[in-house]
Amino acid sequence: MSHKYNFSVAPMMDWTDKHCRFFHRLISKEALLFSEMITTKAIIHGDRDKLLAFNYEENPLVLQLGGSESDEFSKCAKIVEDYGYDEININVGCPSDRVQSGSFGACLMKTPDTVAKCVEALKQNTHLPVSIKCRIGVDDIESYKNLHNFVRINRDAGCKIFYIHARKAWLKGLSPKENRDIPPLNYEWVFQIKKDFPELVVSLNGGLQNLEDSYDIFKKLDGVMLGRKAYHEPFILSKVDEIFYEKKPNTITRESVLERFVEYMKKEISKGVNLRSMTRHILGLYHSQPNSKKFKQLLSGKNIYLEDLEKWLIESRS
Repeated sequence: MSHKYNFSVAPMMDWTDKHCRFFHRLISKEALLFSEMITTKAIIHGDRDKLLAFNYEENPLVLQLGGSESDEFSKCAKIVEDYGYDEININVGCPSDRVQSGSFGACLMKTPDTVAKCVEALKQNTHLPVSIKCRIGVDDIESYKNLHNFVRINRDAGCKIFYIHARKAWLKGLSPKENRDIPPLNYEWVFQIKKDFPELVVSLNGGLQNLEDSYDIFKKLDGVMLGRKAYHEPFILSKVDEIFYEKKPNTITRESVLERFVEYMKKEISKGVNLRSMTRHILGLYHSQPNSKKFKQLLSGKNIYLEDLEKWLIESRS
């Protein structure tokens, strides 16, 4: 299926698993959702159902791949397509040590030709759109010329979709968390990429704190991407369809979302899924509401049962 890039929730390691995405989809029907990064080696050698299976209600859904070997991308392309994803994204932005030791993520900003070979491998083996999530630079490679060159080489390889985190990455000396905050934002370079490559789909990631500012950025590009803001304050997604997709105002409530997620969790528990692996994603549902602290305490207690959440729903509606 085709999808619009107006608004997406960023891929986040250990966070945007299938339970998180199902929860987010209850709040926004239109937002583009991403998997966590999954390595090509894990897909080739690991438990594919555990890694790749998802609920089709989550679509439109992008799978993010981590890797640097074009032959591995070739093997993964059809596997990912057969699982029902809508797009394959290459991670060229993550600065963690684990990613660097595997020679992928942000360090690939230094070798655009390597990324281009991976793009070509995907394009030759799947009909799905292929995209790249990258930074504006890495370490001492920090010039608009280098960014332009990276985009040009990968466009020529067949990539038409770029999600650009508007900070460079430091591979040494900064933690992944610090890499999200310390390198200065440079939105102008992302705007310039869109001007220089008007045929490309360009989305901006980094530093966006609310939907209003995000919409102003969106008007200059093809899309915006929020990560931790959307995760910690998930109900902001209830305005996304109206603001970014010109849909009718959303009438859902936090209680209606929670009620549907409780039904989802019941089904997952019957399959052996641990309850806390799902409830951890909804801690922020009542963010900025008077009962937010009480809700977090309920979920963070030593023991939690679905009956507690059903009781919460009854009390919230009374």
